[in-house]
Amino acid sequence: MTEIEITDVTAACGTSLVGEPLSEAAAADLAHTMKALADPARLRLLSIVAASAGGEACVCDLTGPVGLSQPTVSHHLKVLTEAGFLSRSKRGTWAYYALVPGALDRVSRALGAA
Repeated sequence: MTEIEITDVTAACGTSLVGEPLSEAAAADLAHTMKALADPARLRLLSIVAASAGGEACVCDLTGPVGLSQPTVSHHLKVLTEAGFLSRSKRGTWAYYALVPGALDRVSRALGAA
């Protein structure tokens, strides 16, 4: 099983927007994180993975529900993985994705919702 490094979104999301002003670096990090979520296809993919049996989904099972080609779905999954929302493991020729525990909670805290 191949593991890739997950970006820690804690630094970007460790400060609440309503608690104190963000530094320039924290704002840039949070904007990068939020951009990953600012696409309807990526939000659907994230929700499909989160709702999948066993908490993970094969890329081969994600193209149909969103109606996009496999390369496009793979691109969206890569963006979500690099932003720290998904983890990726390789099994044979297929990649499996799982929601990173707490990743969405960090965004919620940054927005002051938690």
